[in-house]
Amino acid sequence: MEKELHEQYEYARNRIRQKKRLYYHFVFFSLCSLFLFTAVYFFEIGIELSWCIWIITIWLFLFVLHFIKVFITDRFMNKTWERDQIDRLVALQQKKLTQLQSKIEDNNSK
Repeated sequence: MEKELHEQYEYARNRIRQKKRLYYHFVFFSLCSLFLFTAVYFFEIGIELSWCIWIITIWLFLFVLHFIKVFITDRFMNKTWERDQIDRLVALQQKKLTQLQSKIEDNNSK
């Protein structure tokens, strides 16, 4: 019981840490994008505007990947999912072993 409670606490703590990092990433991305766009547009830093747009677009893509990892992948593929998959595979192996044993016993009895 205590082990399960500890695992639940650790899972919750890890999820909060993941979400916190995602929110920091979003704030940092927003501020830096705004700064880059402002610096290029108003102060005419750099040759043309397109390099700024490329940087922001690539960074946005990385942010979307981070978002998918936190809210989609890790949400559904957590410890419970791992345990279920392991239990399913072990049960499948046990079933195959049982079938092989019954075949061997059938062959020995004949």
